[in-house]
Amino acid sequence: MIKNDFKDKINKINGRIYRSSGSEAGRLAVLKDYVALTKPSIIRLNAIAAFGGFWVASKWDIDWLLLLYMLIGSALTMASACVINNYWDRDLDKKMERTKNRALPTQRLKPTNVLIYGIALGIIGELVLFALVNPLTGWLGLLGFFVYVVIYTMWLKRTSTWSTSIGGISGAMPPVIGYCAVTGVVDEGAWILFALLFLWQPAHFWSLAIRRVEEYRAAGFPLLPVVKGIPRTKLQMQPYILLLIPTGILMFAYDYVGYTFLIISLLLGIVWLVHTFMGLRASDTTKWARTNFLISINYLMVVFLIMIADTNGMIG
Repeated sequence: MIKNDFKDKINKINGRIYRSSGSEAGRLAVLKDYVALTKPSIIRLNAIAAFGGFWVASKWDIDWLLLLYMLIGSALTMASACVINNYWDRDLDKKMERTKNRALPTQRLKPTNVLIYGIALGIIGELVLFALVNPLTGWLGLLGFFVYVVIYTMWLKRTSTWSTSIGGISGAMPPVIGYCAVTGVVDEGAWILFALLFLWQPAHFWSLAIRRVEEYRAAGFPLLPVVKGIPRTKLQMQPYILLLIPTGILMFAYDYVGYTFLIISLLLGIVWLVHTFMGLRASDTTKWARTNFLISINYLMVVFLIMIADTNGMIG
């Protein structure tokens, strides 16, 4: 522990010297920190979901310029929410191993500059959605931003176990934005896509929270495994995963996708559900949670990739 703390201090000092050098390498390091604030891995995953929603609504008749505007606008709006989330949580991030070396907890970036950066990203993203896509996508983007920043980050994340479930509203916006960029209306397709992402998120995040439960406890986040315990969390994951299975059936029933998507989504949902059920008797909870987390990520990526490929039954 002492060795790790000493190493962290050396890294912080080196980082400050590196960034204050005015060299090209120093500027690139600062740029890297600003990019990291947007949580690129989250942006990529949500961009796939937004692309999937757009493709399903387009039914292979793609307006490529509209698709580009939608991806840019939604990505910038999501990036803005992530940056402001980092800004707001900077003090609590110091207490967690997973987040303590981020740019704000280590003071590599100034909080005021980060806040301005986050607001600017959001304004540009919303202008793109409202002006170059359609007003509905702009309002959906604002809704997702408000839920993530105000309801989730500023309120529920610090006060309630409901933070993960309610926060899922914002995470479910990308495919809906993609879909509504084409249709201009919120119909059954939009609701099914919303349900898919909304139901996926709690179980996905709780598997991570179980692995990091002591860190979240020390930081003061009242997540479900912290407040109710790990066994209760494993139980509560199951209804969300179980309800994912009908969303795949509904996508097929409403003729958005073909049999290939139906079969693969059912199989993946069953695999995830069975593994989650097995977690009730797992001897190594950390190992189980790590595997469950990986299953959840692959579930979402594969489901949306197959959804794109099999829109209107194009496979087979």
